[in-house]
Amino acid sequence: MRLSRRLASTTVAVALVLPLSYDAIAHARVHPAEAESEPEDLFGAACRIRITGSHVTAYCHNPYPETDSVSLHVECARWWDLDSDSSSVDAEPAQTVRLTGRCWKEVDSVWVSHRPES
Repeated sequence: MRLSRRLASTTVAVALVLPLSYDAIAHARVHPAEAESEPEDLFGAACRIRITGSHVTAYCHNPYPETDSVSLHVECARWWDLDSDSSSVDAEPAQTVRLTGRCWKEVDSVWVSHRPES
């Protein structure tokens, strides 16, 4: 009886730790084959998106020397809830910008679009 409780608690602990260790792995934005290209080809701010209830916040940091115009797009889950697209915000080199949006009810999907400054 005691062995099965230990086995069950160990199994639960391992099941909880495995997804956390995957999230902690650094994800490279540039594949090794692309890393050999010229530095001028590198473009695009790295964006982190957080959804809290019906509110969406995106933080985009541009590590590259070219300005990136970013825009937040929010699709709401309910058919009567209006989807929204934010106006473009220029993320200058080494700058972090914050974009926000919301739905009245649930959020269905969110993405950030990027384009070079014109």
